[in-house]
Parts: sequence; structure tokens; C-alpha cells
Amino acid sequence: MKTSDWLAARAAATPEKLALIINNKQWTYHQLDGLVSQMAAHLVKRGIRPGDFVAALLPNSLVYVCLVHALARLGAVLIPLNTRLTAAELQWQIDHIGCHWLITLEKAEGIMNCEQIIMKPEWQQMPVSTPIHQSQFNMHQLQAIVFTSGTSGQPKGVMLTFANHFWSAIASSYRLGIDPDDRWLSVLPLYHVGGLAVIFRSCLYGTAVILHQGFHLNQINHSLDNQQITLISLVPTMLYRLLQSREHWPASLRLILLGGAAATPELIEQANALPGNGIRPLVAPTYGLTEAASQVATMLPADAARKPGSVGKPLMFTAVKIIDNNDNELPLGEVGEIIVNGPTVMAGYFEPGKISSPLLPCSQRPKVAAPLHTGDMGYLDEDGDLWVVQRRSDLIVSGGENVYPAEVEKVLREHTAVSQVCVVGIPHPEWGQQVAAMVQIKPGQSVTEDELLTFSREQLAGYKQPRRIVFVDALPQTASGKIARREVANLMRDG
Repeated sequence: MKTSDWLAARAAATPEKLALIINNKQWTYHQLDGLVSQMAAHLVKRGIRPGDFVAALLPNSLVYVCLVHALARLGAVLIPLNTRLTAAELQWQIDHIGCHWLITLEKAEGIMNCEQIIMKPEWQQMPVSTPIHQSQFNMHQLQAIVFTSGTSGQPKGVMLTFANHFWSAIASSYRLGIDPDDRWLSVLPLYHVGGLAVIFRSCLYGTAVILHQGFHLNQINHSLDNQQITLISLVPTMLYRLLQSREHWPASLRLILLGGAAATPELIEQANALPGNGIRPLVAPTYGLTEAASQVATMLPADAARKPGSVGKPLMFTAVKIIDNNDNELPLGEVGEIIVNGPTVMAGYFEPGKISSPLLPCSQRPKVAAPLHTGDMGYLDEDGDLWVVQRRSDLIVSGGENVYPAEVEKVLREHTAVSQVCVVGIPHPEWGQQVAAMVQIKPGQSVTEDELLTFSREQLAGYKQPRRIVFVDALPQTASGKIARREVANLMRDG
């Protein structure tokens, strides 16, 4: 029995409803469905088949939206790649998954071991004689493998199924509500789970996405003022910058979904105090992670205004516990590791050679031990609201991007003049945190900050580059001889 993918089902149900706006162009669900069939036909002609791992190195665009739906229609698995990574970082991810295909807008230099399909405008003229669908659309098959860095700095491929996205969309709608005329302004990249979530949720809800290529203040303000935006997803850095450029919110705006990093109570209060829309609270702080298909807990705007700093209760169908180092559940108010369980939790981390077919049902794939150990620290209060104290121990969250110190340290230590290095995050008013490095030089050697940054630039994306480097004769150590990371952070912050 053939079953429809989500876009085909939505197009059949509400063909004339607005689906997508990019710049000044817009598409209904019927039009978008037709374009996706053309892209699917193009991909089939090039050789892509059900079960193939297909990497995407694309900016937010019509091509990317169509690719997300086309791969779902074909039963192929999307591997979204961060466009900010270096060629070496991209190559590692492609090789780790074993991608045979890479979709781009122009040839990606320095990438080997896969066939590049450059998407030129001609794909939109591809004839489609019959509708293209996989033989069976299975909710428990893989939709994507989304890379996120592990605590050791080694990237991990998070295996997300359609069921993960579905239950995430349902739970989010139960918490935040849906308006049939919602228009969701999305500036988050589609290689992030938050960007993918907007595409799938809007399709399931039958609402519209206004997609931007990135965070550009003038364009965002124009959309807010002219396109009847009702929802917008932001990270705290984006909201901070937006507040510096606006004097009021548009009357249509009903919700600012704020995630990706901890938001200060002051930021939430400032956003809610900006005139517009009856000056009612707009900001809904959220806690989520790639391994749980985006949202885990979200606080309604009115509650967030009353209890700034909390991310609220877990979404429906999701359970959150706080445990100690021995996996014992802690009482309310005590800080421990945040544990998540529910249908949004990933199928597992990808391991080469462990999956015989991406089309196997979820029950036959490797799974992460349930519940999911997030590594994040927090506590639950008497109301059952979650407070996140620290994200993944040493994790640096700068402008909504995760930076793992171990990865940056490894690169900097490869310089011949460097003996030891400790990378930490220090507070920054705009970015939340900025990357800082304390570097110990080998005796008789020398290196400047510019030289070290030039050396690391070939291996690290720009957002991972240290914004401050301090050279020392010796790094501070603990009594056991380990680098005193907390002391380094204090010195870098105070200095």
C-alpha cells in the first residue's frame, strides 16, 4: 500500500493555502508539491534511490526546502551540513556517514569521495509523468542524520526519524497553540534541527513559512513590519540585536520562540516591554537539543514574564527527570543531570556499519539508552518547571552555535610553538559567550595571536575561533595535576 508523504497529504488537503515565502516570491502547497515532484524526478534521474544518504551543503533557499521534502518522498536520508565548516570538517562528516551524494549550488572545493549534484535552475523544468513516491512512507524510518558535537569535541550524527519530528510538532502545538493563518518567520539555518522543525511543523499544521537566508536585521525588520508575521524563532543573540533596532513589535506578532542558549531575565523583560500587540508577553523560552528533535521544555510567555529564567514544563509526551552521579532521581530543587524520555528522543547516534538499511523500522536500529542523558545540569522547582543551570559542562554557546573546547584545543595544540591550551567561554553581552583561549608556549618558542589564528583558520569554522588569546608560561592546575578550567575561565573573564 502506498501512503503519502506529509507534503503530498497537505497539498491534497489545502492546495491553495500559502506554504512558503522567500523574498517577494510565494508558493501555495499545491505549487510547492509540484516543485518537489520535479526535484524528486531530477534526483532519480541522477541516480538517487531509496535508502541513500544524501548530504546537503546549501543556504536557506527554495532548493533546500524542496530537497527536504523530495528526499522524504524518495525515502532517502538527508545529511544536512553546516555551511560554516571548513572543507576538512565537511569531509570528515561525509566520510563518517559514507555519503555517496552531495547536493550544492556550486562545486564544493576540497570535497572528495562523493558525487556532487549542482542544483541549477533547470531542475524546475523537469517533466514529471507520474507522481513520484516511495513504495511506503514509514514514520519510523530515518529522515535525517544531523551532526552535533559530542562533549569530547568529536562530531556525532544524531539519527532522527519522521516520528521524532511528528511528535515534536504535535507536542509543540499543544503547548503554544496554532492559528490557521500563522506565518512563521524562520532565520535559523536548515542544517540545524530548529530550522528543519519549522519546515515540517508548518507543513503538518498547514501554515506558512517566511524563510530568510540568515539573520539580516534590515530584512527581518522589513518582514516583521510588512508580512503579517505571527511567529519567529530566535536565539538570544538574535533577539538582543533585534531589540537594538526596533521601537515596537508589529500587531500581528503573537510569539517569539527563544532557544539555542540560555536567555537572561533582563533580555526577556526588555523584549516583553517593547510596545506593540497590547504590550502582552511574547517571549517563550525553550530548552531543547538535537537529540530530542528540538524542543524538550517550553514556558508560555505569561509564565516566563512571571518566572524569568525558567524554561517551563516538559512538553506533552516528554518526561524530564533530574539525577545524581549514581542515576538516582533527585528531589525538587536539587541540581543534577537533566534526563529526557519520550517519542521525540532520537533513534541513536550513527555508527558506521551498524545500520544494514536506513529503511528498517526504528525498533531494529541501534538506540540510545532510554532515557536520554543530556549532560546538561538543571533542576525542577515545586511547580514542575525546569531551570537549566549549565549546558553540557564545558560547552560554549556563542550566538546560538555550540563550540566544544576540546575540538578547538586539539587544533591549537598542533602548532609547533604550543605546549598546552585551555579554551573556555567568557560572558559577552551580545553573543552570550565568546571563545577565549589561554595558551602555554614551549620554552624557546614564540607565536603571535594573529599567527595562531591564521594557523587554526584552515581547520576551524569562524565561530569556533578564539576571540581572545592570552599567552602564559604555565596553565593553572588543580591539586591532581589537571588544568584548572574554572580558574582559567575566571582569569580570562576578570582580565
